[in-house]
Amino acid sequence: MLKIFKVTAILEGISYLVLIVNMLILKSNNPELYHTIVRPFGIGHGVLFIGYIILGILLRKSQNWDLKTFGIILIASLIPFGTFYIEKKYLAVNA
Repeated sequence: MLKIFKVTAILEGISYLVLIVNMLILKSNNPELYHTIVRPFGIGHGVLFIGYIILGILLRKSQNWDLKTFGIILIASLIPFGTFYIEKKYLAVNA
């Protein structure tokens, strides 16, 4: 399950960055393309985000994460590049 969490963390981070780039570049330059792209990527990101949170909750006990580590792992999902940091710092050692 840890490998699935690692992949989910990376994909969630990528989808978050795609949404941010889409918002910053396409929204003002090409509104039609913006609306075409934002919906599927938004749905995909939402599914990955929920999967990341659920997998984090399920893995907390088996990975012996204390409350601080668990909190950092959950908060990282809200910060751009946060899940990449988590994957390198907390997950690379364990998998």
